Amino acid sequence: MNKNRGLTPLAVVLMLSGSLALTGCDDKPAQQGAQHMPEVGIVTLKSAPLQITTELPGRTSAYRIAEVRPQVSGIILKRNFVEGSDIQAGVSLYQIDPATYQASYDSAKGDLAKAQAAANMDQLTVKRYQKLLGTKYISQQDYDTAVATAQQSNAAVVAAKAAVETARINLAYTKVTSPISGRIGKSAVTEGALVQNGQTTALATVQQLDPIYVDVTQSSNDFLRLKQELADGRLKQENGKAKVELVTNDGLKYPQSGTLEFSDVTVDQTTGSITLRAIFPNPDHTLLPGMFVRARLEEGINPDALLGTATGCYPYAARRRQRHGSGGRR
Repeated sequence: MNKNRGLTPLAVVLMLSGSLALTGCDDKPAQQGAQHMPEVGIVTLKSAPLQITTELPGRTSAYRIAEVRPQVSGIILKRNFVEGSDIQAGVSLYQIDPATYQASYDSAKGDLAKAQAAANMDQLTVKRYQKLLGTKYISQQDYDTAVATAQQSNAAVVAAKAAVETARINLAYTKVTSPISGRIGKSAVTEGALVQNGQTTALATVQQLDPIYVDVTQSSNDFLRLKQELADGRLKQENGKAKVELVTNDGLKYPQSGTLEFSDVTVDQTTGSITLRAIFPNPDHTLLPGMFVRARLEEGINPDALLGTATGCYPYAARRRQRHGSGGRR
């Protein structure tokens, strides 16, 4: 009988299982190494002209601000505008009850008529006395008195005319008008409210938004450098003023360019900064007062700047897979 036996089925299964286990253990470190490979950046440098700019934080402010207040006292009869609308200078905003002011105006005109009549009569008296002067019918004293009375009457006419003009102005003030063109805000009063001449609370506020100011802050050292660049001609100018670009808070570039108008005359002792004011066209009212923006000043061109373009790549490690196995003797 042949004593050499073949491998039993159980032995074959155990050998195959061990081979698979060794192969799996060998692959796992390779996969983990590939997952933790860092990205490597590649930068290509080249020489090219570069526009040099400086961005300064700032806020927008209205070009003109007019707080509308009553110049006479009375009851508001009507509001003649829509809150938040654009209005023109001279348009009626409120109507104050004109009844008492109309009566004062009519009374002043009546007083003027009386004064003019009295002045005419006194002037006629002077003319009559002048013809009789030197006769026994009138004395020099009477003539002098008539002349003085006529002069007083003329003065009364002047005062009456002034009273009429004052009454006319007060009557006109019952129609509250806008002093400037712009956008009007919220009304502080409604119909039926009592307003007073010279009150501290404004009835409404009108702001001119086109053009619009942008106030930016800059350190005093940078400001001196900016003045030197203006003097050297390195800073772009329009009509003798430095050109300014604007970037809104959401990162978008404002389509209209502005100019640098002026700088403050003092330096803030706390921050060491100075305030600059630029002006921008704002025909569509895109910019509103109080918005946070960034003003961009073009300071010139560096002709030999080094520019780089960055790319990235992922390195891969190739690992040779080895198989481990075992066989039985036959």
